[in-house]
Parts: sequence; structure tokens; C-alpha cells
Amino acid sequence: MSPKELLYIEDALGHTEEAKKCCTDFSNQVQDPALRSLLSDISAKQSGLYAKFYSLLNE
Repeated sequence: MSPKELLYIEDALGHTEEAKKCCTDFSNQVQDPALRSLLSDISAKQSGLYAKFYSLLNE
């Protein structure tokens, strides 16, 4: 892989991790149970995406 491709992958992993962190933080702050549940689901999906990206790199 070229250095530029590695930077793209690093950015994708960073954005995925940041989205997960933001959704987790917001879900801990909101009062509405439906919104809290939605944010928790999105956070879990972002965590899954991160794991998929990472596993693809190790293949």
C-alpha cells in the first residue's frame, strides 16, 4: 500500500472512532429514551465498522 492509501485508511478509522465517541457521549447526556437508544445503536454500529475496517487490514 502506498503512504497516501495508508493515510486514507487512518482517516477512515479515526472518523469512525470519533463518530462512535460522539454518539456515546451524546447518548449519555440526552433525556429522551428514544433518542438515547438511537444514539447508542449508532455508536454500536460505528464500533462494528471500526472492527470491520481493522479486520480487513489484517487479512
